[in-house]
Amino acid sequence: MATRFTASLSVEIAVPEQPIPIQHYLRQPQRLVNALVDPTRIQQLSEEVFRLKMRPLTFMTLSIQPTVDMRVWAESNGTICLRSVGCEILGVEYINQRFALNLKGYLSPHERSADTLLKGKADLEVQVELPPPFSFMPTSILETTGNGLLKSVLMTVKQRLLHQLLADYRRWVISQTKEIEVDDNSTKLPILGTE
Repeated sequence: MATRFTASLSVEIAVPEQPIPIQHYLRQPQRLVNALVDPTRIQQLSEEVFRLKMRPLTFMTLSIQPTVDMRVWAESNGTICLRSVGCEILGVEYINQRFALNLKGYLSPHERSADTLLKGKADLEVQVELPPPFSFMPTSILETTGNGLLKSVLMTVKQRLLHQLLADYRRWVISQTKEIEVDDNSTKLPILGTE
């Protein structure tokens, strides 16, 4: 019988004003993925699909390492959406064949008087058929442990988002404004005529 674990987490980030609005930054989902996850754990499969190799997780005495394929895309209003499209558990074939992961989330900009707020939510659900001796344990203990594990995964992602996203946005704005300055300067170069 499958056991179901769930966790949800909301986030709200005040975005300091920059010369380029964050909506432009959010149109590049791969930057968000790199802010959320250590770039050495990411493999880009297509324009919108990324394979994330998670750190090993310990559930009671069981150690598993999920690899999740995520589709990340930007909507026209600047909202970034993410949804899991596949998952594999490395190392434990029994669980891999009886494991389903569903992650969906969004991050959207909201104008608030003089500044912008990013509001988001992630919902994570796992259904797994556990092998003995876990299958003989009380469901309440399994669910409490599993839900806590999923919540800790989402908390780690939230912490990275809070620390990395604004730093990366700031770096991106600086690189974009330098490119604009270079373009502006290149148009002002004197043109030497031939006589």
